[in-house]
Amino acid sequence: MSDKPSVLFVCVHNAGRSQMAAGLLTHLAGDAVEVRSAGSVPAESVNPVAVEAMREIGIDLTTAQPKPLTVDAVEASDVVITMGCGDTCPVFPGKRYLDWELDDPAGQPIERVRPVRDEIARRVETLLAELGVSPSR
Repeated sequence: MSDKPSVLFVCVHNAGRSQMAAGLLTHLAGDAVEVRSAGSVPAESVNPVAVEAMREIGIDLTTAQPKPLTVDAVEASDVVITMGCGDTCPVFPGKRYLDWELDDPAGQPIERVRPVRDEIARRVETLLAELGVSPSR
């Protein structure tokens, strides 16, 4: 059992918002936080516009793959952050749940994805502070 905090980001397809959030948290926290992401109905691949938006800020998501949401992933996480997955996310006592309402980048041009990325970055930085983890930039 690890003593470092663990965070699970969940959205429907695990192809945009949750992948960007996981990439940002991993980038900012280094190995100080265990980071997971999953989708209730995972897509075949990560949204290429989300990949491009993250590349613009120096984060590489080219090898990221959407993963299915599992009970094990939820049980292993201290904080579960949902992003539009509604009632499909399992709820367990003792877990901290946050629901981040964010526009879905699916099918959007990069001009519409950048503000979503930037809002996720702001929330990830707030989350790090709440977890007591200093960004490793």
